Amino acid sequence: MTSMIKVSGAAVVDSLENPSLLLVARRSAPPKFAGMWEFPGGKVEEGESFEEALHRELGEELGIRVRLGEEIPAPDDAGWPLNERAVMRVWFAEVLDGEPRALEDHDELRWVRLDDIDAALGLPWIPADFPIVHALLGQVSAAA
Repeated sequence: MTSMIKVSGAAVVDSLENPSLLLVARRSAPPKFAGMWEFPGGKVEEGESFEEALHRELGEELGIRVRLGEEIPAPDDAGWPLNERAVMRVWFAEVLDGEPRALEDHDELRWVRLDDIDAALGLPWIPADFPIVHALLGQVSAAA
């Protein structure tokens, strides 16, 4: 039995205390997902925690350093299912240092207003990320 691939993702917002904007990233590869939007992040490497992987990935992909907030609760303790072999855990994150730039894996970054649900849900999300977007919007509106 092959172990599950663990992926760490970030819902980068303008403020952990009062989020109004969400940073989304458009994939440039692989072809199956090119042009689709996702939460930035990546695979957890051997010996890393989810949080350590997220800090590393955000530095590599976006050139930023962040402060992590709450995790977006997944329907399963293992995380959000991405496919039959991978799960992702997602945390709110606020930029502490750096200006987000599409350095790796993405060709565009965009800030989306969290109070414009149609704009957030209207993007062509990678299918596995779509339920996470719904959960995030519900969590933000419940806290408002």
